[in-house]
Amino acid sequence: MSSGPDTSAGRAPVPSITSAAASAAPSPAPPPASSPAPGGAPGSAPGGAPGTAAAAAPRTAVLRTEDGVRIEAAHWLPAAGAPADGLAIVIAHGFTGSRDRPAIRRAAGVFAQRAAVITFSFRGHGGSGGRSTVGDREVLDLAAAVRWARELGYRKVATVGFSMGGSVVLRHAALYRPDGRIGLDGPGGDPPQGEERPGGRTEAHADAVVSVSAPARWFYRGTAPMRRLHWVVTRRAGRLVGRYGLNTRIHHKDWDPVPLAPFAAVPLIAPTPLLVVHGDRDPYFPLDHPRALAEAGAPGAVELWIEHGMGHAEQAADDDLLARIAAWL
Repeated sequence: MSSGPDTSAGRAPVPSITSAAASAAPSPAPPPASSPAPGGAPGSAPGGAPGTAAAAAPRTAVLRTEDGVRIEAAHWLPAAGAPADGLAIVIAHGFTGSRDRPAIRRAAGVFAQRAAVITFSFRGHGGSGGRSTVGDREVLDLAAAVRWARELGYRKVATVGFSMGGSVVLRHAALYRPDGRIGLDGPGGDPPQGEERPGGRTEAHADAVVSVSAPARWFYRGTAPMRRLHWVVTRRAGRLVGRYGLNTRIHHKDWDPVPLAPFAAVPLIAPTPLLVVHGDRDPYFPLDHPRALAEAGAPGAVELWIEHGMGHAEQAADDDLLARIAAWL
């Protein structure tokens, strides 16, 4: 991990992404720049039903991103009886979420029945430092979490992202590849337009990717929830609501350059397995978004699940869906 100031590096938010919010594992080695502390058990499922409990409370740590932002993270050991295949699942939450939100803790509990789990809070969210860039610099936060999972000894690392986190896992998979190349690198090794060349790509790559409730393109304003989200991100009064009402510190600058769109990242991900999941009652992004993501890949490269009756992101993902995602991994 690199060290540096606790700020996000000049990349600013563009109001394009949101979430629905207005058996044996390797023995964990001491993570770099970490602060172990006790954690709690997973939350409850919607409707008050108890969520699936993980085998033990998580071990927490503080990670450093490549641009020096502090990221809070937690490591959940797999539950007793989970397959001993060295898999860790890294969960990327939606905008205004955090690793401590009940929906994320519940997802961690379900996923821990299959594998070890890493949860973290994106920059500007929860106890992490910096300010949110609404999906741009957040790829560095995810890379730090994936790298930590590999430092803990896990042989395979999968990423599961919701809404904003769903777009982040797509761009991350396009930028951080097991072969050390960036998607469609040209003869000069240049990354796609709008992207910087990240450091430490190989150890931070994902072996499988699941994107849930993600947008296909930026700047979408076609639904009332997204128009409200744009107000929160682009207006000073909205950012104050974000900070004091939603515990989300949002960067005030526009994206420059505009990062690779999610649909443009998809064809750069293969041969890494990719699953796109979307609800047919999502109030933020209609079904043309997941279909555009699926169609952006080569034939057979992207698996698409349209979930009947499902709303948006981690709050709408019930235990059955989470268990099916874990089994797909």
